[in-house]
Formats: sequence, C-alpha cells, structure tokens
Amino acid sequence: MQTNLKNSSVNMLVSVLMINAQGIMISVQGHDYFLSYNRIPWMQDAPIRSVLNVRMSGPEAIEWPDLDVDLEIDSLRHPERYPLLIKRNELDFVKA
Repeated sequence: MQTNLKNSSVNMLVSVLMINAQGIMISVQGHDYFLSYNRIPWMQDAPIRSVLNVRMSGPEAIEWPDLDVDLEIDSLRHPERYPLLIKRNELDFVKA
C-alpha cells in the first residue's frame, strides 16, 4: 500500500516493500529502512493488512493507525539515538 501526502508541492511517500520472518522493509521519502522485529516486537504478530496500512503523519513521522504505532523518521535514520527502554511497574511482578 502506498500513501501520498502533498506538502509544499513536495510528494512524500511511505510504503511497505517487504514483510518477512525477521522484520519489515519500508520506503519513506525515497529511502529504504529495515525494521527488525527485535526493534519493533509489537509488529511481529500484526496482521499483514494492518502492517500494509501505513501513512505519513506529518512531514517527519509515519504511522500505522490500525496498530496504534507511530515512528519519527529520524528514529529510522538514527536508531542509535532512540534506545528501546521498557519501563516496568510493580504490577508487572505480581504473581498469580
């Protein structure tokens, strides 16, 4: 699926190029990025239809509305600047 967003007469595009067992390859504004499931685990079990439903969310972000996932394009260009942190709370450790 390909989505167009016209902004200041510039066409910005985002599309899913490939989905495989390791992750998702996307094209954003003419640049290709591989999103590993190690980095975006919440998309690993997502329905293909939902993964293909990606669109621009302004000039510097993309979103998957069906999955409630938003990514800044800068995080694709420079993943080292955006470490994944899991914040846990006390309820995560309650035993049944």
